[in-house]
Amino acid sequence: MLHRFSKQGLICITQPNHAWLSGQLAQVWGNEYFGDFVPRKEVCLGAQQHDIGWILWEQAPTLNPQTGYPHNFTELSTQEHINIWSHARQLALVLGRYVALLVSLHGTGLYERFKNWENSPTSTQIVQDFLKREYLFQEQLIASLKKDAYYATHVTPEIITRNRKLIEIWDALSIIFCQGMTSQQQLIHHVPTLNGDTTLDLTLLSNHDHHQQIVISPWPFQQNEVTLVYEGQLLRHIFSSEIAMREALMGNYGVTLTTTLKPD
Repeated sequence: MLHRFSKQGLICITQPNHAWLSGQLAQVWGNEYFGDFVPRKEVCLGAQQHDIGWILWEQAPTLNPQTGYPHNFTELSTQEHINIWSHARQLALVLGRYVALLVSLHGTGLYERFKNWENSPTSTQIVQDFLKREYLFQEQLIASLKKDAYYATHVTPEIITRNRKLIEIWDALSIIFCQGMTSQQQLIHHVPTLNGDTTLDLTLLSNHDHHQQIVISPWPFQQNEVTLVYEGQLLRHIFSSEIAMREALMGNYGVTLTTTLKPD
């Protein structure tokens, strides 16, 4: 779950809804400078479902007693995160092998980049066991896809690396948009282009509780302007009861959020 603070209270955005936003970015991504990606439909679906492992947790989110709000996705323990990501590959596999591969790669990439788990011997063992299982799963999927006449050309190391990186970038952008830009400028580094990579410069143009306008340079999209739509649930106060918090999240306080992206 992602948190976005507003004048009315805390807006809670589920991980699957945040992933839907990533999918929207994927669908309009690409131009002469940034290039395209293949297989396009599968990568778009992979972006949209990259957090599918969270779907069970989001049905019964846990309360953080220190804040009185549902746990933010960064506040869960290593074991809780591993439990979520361990289910992701099987949930994604019903959508197809390539999608499952991308979801698994995104999960292992998180633990490869963010290494807070190395501070604890117990967490280190938990993560290492998880990575071992996922690497084997990925090897098996790639071997299967190489035998497929349609997918064989899409599982080269270069294409897999590019697709994995793109989902990472869309994930990062979606997190920024969902939480709302709180500073005037933000940079996203190592964004794949047609012949290398670049840095995206995000500048906040206007800011309202439910809508932000952001200028992006260089412009990575096919369209001249992009409007993203996603949803959250408004919590107007903090909670001491997990049951009451969950009931509030299921209440009639849905909020539609939009982010409009413009070129420089």
